[in-house]
Amino acid sequence: MNIYEMHGYESRQDYLEQLAEENGANLETVLALADILGEDEDFDGLASSVEDWNWDISE
Repeated sequence: MNIYEMHGYESRQDYLEQLAEENGANLETVLALADILGEDEDFDGLASSVEDWNWDISE
């Protein structure tokens, strides 16, 4: 069992897709951030970055 499965996801891709969806984020941007930060930051730095980002560009 890998870290993603331990957190209830099928895979890293599934986790990243759900992270984007839950935060109203653009999936391509989340994937780019994940690529830059690396897997070690998926549940820490990446999650914080996605949660903190203002995804509503209409404001």
